[in-house]
Amino acid sequence: MSETEQPLVGVVMGSDSDWPTMEKAVEVLKQFGVPYEARVVSAHRTPELLVEYSKSAYKRGLKVIIAGAGGAAHLPGMVASMTILPVLGVPVKSRALSGMDSLLSIVQMPKGIPVATFAIGDAGAGNAGLSAISILATTDQALACKLQKFRDDQRDMVLEKVLPPQS
Repeated sequence: MSETEQPLVGVVMGSDSDWPTMEKAVEVLKQFGVPYEARVVSAHRTPELLVEYSKSAYKRGLKVIIAGAGGAAHLPGMVASMTILPVLGVPVKSRALSGMDSLLSIVQMPKGIPVATFAIGDAGAGNAGLSAISILATTDQALACKLQKFRDDQRDMVLEKVLPPQS
């Protein structure tokens, strides 16, 4: 992101070990030219930072927050509890339960505090990035055109496939 651009999307994760997954969301944001900020905000190790980040996000001009975490994965839900912004939750694959613990921690939010939850791992992070683009595109015509072109390119790629695959 350019130093002069106001970030529109916050990408937060519970640990720097979540970066290889959350980087997939960032790659999508970069592809579409959407300014973002990315940082570690641990629900368990930095609760004061979590509160400050979540409560200030709207006033700082963010429009969407993508929050990823593994294990107990309280970060997305806690962020959602402290902001009116859309929160997109990404379960990060864990060693113990392959990310099922993360998924269930994020998806089972109580009524009234929504977190849009995505697939475990890289695909979920990439789709969270695309969903953030979709949200922003509702008020940004240029971004909507880029997203439509992306979708058209995806369609064309499938239509060009030949079976059996040619070597």
